[in-house]
Amino acid sequence: MLKPLSLKPLPRQFQPRHRRALQPVKPVVVSAVILSATLLASGSAGRSAAGPPGSPVAVAAAPAPAYARDASLVVTELDGQATLGDAPAPATPPPPAPPRPVAGLDQTQMNNAAAIVKQGRAQGVPDKGLVVAVATAMQESDLYNVASPTVPSSMKLPHDAVSTDHDSIGLFQQRASQGWGSVPELMDPAHSAMLFFNALGRVPGWQGMSVTGAAQAVQRSAFPGAYQKHADRAEQVVAAIA
Repeated sequence: MLKPLSLKPLPRQFQPRHRRALQPVKPVVVSAVILSATLLASGSAGRSAAGPPGSPVAVAAAPAPAYARDASLVVTELDGQATLGDAPAPATPPPPAPPRPVAGLDQTQMNNAAAIVKQGRAQGVPDKGLVVAVATAMQESDLYNVASPTVPSSMKLPHDAVSTDHDSIGLFQQRASQGWGSVPELMDPAHSAMLFFNALGRVPGWQGMSVTGAAQAVQRSAFPGAYQKHADRAEQVVAAIA
């Protein structure tokens, strides 16, 4: 009769591995505080940080505080470079006040005289020529920018008064039909003054003439002596315009 076979346990080194007790794996938890401290130490704070493709880590830049956003000069960051925000445009200074009327003129007349004087000074005309021009406009239009029904297009342009003296228009009563210029040019105070000064400059020796002589050489009026009576007031007006 056979004896039952007695089985002895195998030595430890020969035991199957699956029978060993498995140690549980502890999950690794990365604290958000530690992660933030790491990014700050690496110089990533204050701008967007993106890892290599597929990386789940991304730190968004904090928005600028309200007091910085409302300031006129704001520092922003684009692609890691600090740039200055646009500063507001400097305020446009108000236009200079119109010259105060003198020599019995009203404000409209004074404004027209100022347009004549400023145009002459821009062309380098001496004061004598400015006085001639203002005296001429005093006689021709009483220093009002005059339109005429005879020239319908002049009535559609800015004007101060209306006259029916042939087709004469503007401060100097110049006539488009006589080759002085276009109607819009003659109805523009500065442009009509420029045309007058150009014509005066072509008069030989005008600087030595009387006011009425120089004015008549340009205007060829039927009343050549009428300009001289305005000379004193014209001098006052020119002297009052800066």
